[in-house]
Amino acid sequence: MRVLTLNVWNSRGDAAARTAVINEGLRQYEPDLVALQEVLPDQLPELLDGTGLHGTHQAQTAATQPPYEDRYGGTAVATRWPHRVVEALDQRGVDAPDLPWLTLAVHVPLPDLGDVLFVAPTTSFRLDAEAQRERQVLALSDLDARHRTALPTIMAGDFNADPDTAGIRYLTGRQSLSGRSTHFHDAWEIAGEGPGHTWSADNPNAAEDIERLVRQPGHRRRIDYVFVGSPHAHPTAFARVRGAGTAFDKPVDGVWASDHYGVVVDLEMGLLPASPAFPAPPVLPSPSALPAG
Repeated sequence: MRVLTLNVWNSRGDAAARTAVINEGLRQYEPDLVALQEVLPDQLPELLDGTGLHGTHQAQTAATQPPYEDRYGGTAVATRWPHRVVEALDQRGVDAPDLPWLTLAVHVPLPDLGDVLFVAPTTSFRLDAEAQRERQVLALSDLDARHRTALPTIMAGDFNADPDTAGIRYLTGRQSLSGRSTHFHDAWEIAGEGPGHTWSADNPNAAEDIERLVRQPGHRRRIDYVFVGSPHAHPTAFARVRGAGTAFDKPVDGVWASDHYGVVVDLEMGLLPASPAFPAPPVLPSPSALPAG
């Protein structure tokens, strides 16, 4: 199974030319699960045209429209098999009131294997927003606990954070946050080659925002990820990472697809007999659901 994530960069630049490049790329990569960020609602049909993928934009599921969604776009998912939305998580808060991107969580029926939970988040983008991102990744682990299936959860998106930040370290089991811990495999760590930068000064589409937000030369970061659920949470199944690479990382006839490079990951998924040595942990209520005192 192939998973792909890409920040589409909404309608900036030559949007028509970029949309055509992304559409052609999706046809060539033939992914089975796709997480797209910064997508305008009317862009999604054009991006997916002729790919055979089933798409859902956050605007189709949200009770309210987050601020600036019409300008910066929102989150979308696309899957080879028809999916069912199980939650659209609003990650705004008093510390991030203007976040336009929701987290979409869908169940996808895989032939002969059953449903898998596919989560497509986008977290706060500012360099000084790690406290917000910490809160947001804690909410992602709660979401996973609410909807995970026997098959390992797959989570893909633009996390706006380096691998050594607290939020990414929390997701990969390297540190706790607020007395809590979890574990996902970072697909790039397992099968990627090189630094895997996905937001880079080498991409001319990124230059304007790098100058506006970073103001330092030669800026390059790995901030887009595919994560795979841990065997501790999924003792009767596996999702082995067989390959990981960047996507949309070169211009096509002079057109760069986005200001980000995408990430494409190949997985081998299957079911195992339950192991009594590693029973699944109980699903606990989130802290917000616990009674006070």
